[in-house]
Amino acid sequence: MNDSGALLPWLVIRQDDNGNRYRVGRYPTRSEAQKVVDSLDDRGHKQLYWVERVGQGSQTATTN
Repeated sequence: MNDSGALLPWLVIRQDDNGNRYRVGRYPTRSEAQKVVDSLDDRGHKQLYWVERVGQGSQTATTN
């Protein structure tokens, strides 16, 4: 893992209607990343957002 991964180990991932996945951002804590997911979900977009730790699979999935 590089230095960036050590400092910002939590990712927010978005999956669109076609199954394409995109990294929304990197965050130092899971709680900060989850706040971003919650904020995006509150906007009412029909996308899938979740929190993932660098180097691991899906941690938290939310749909809207």
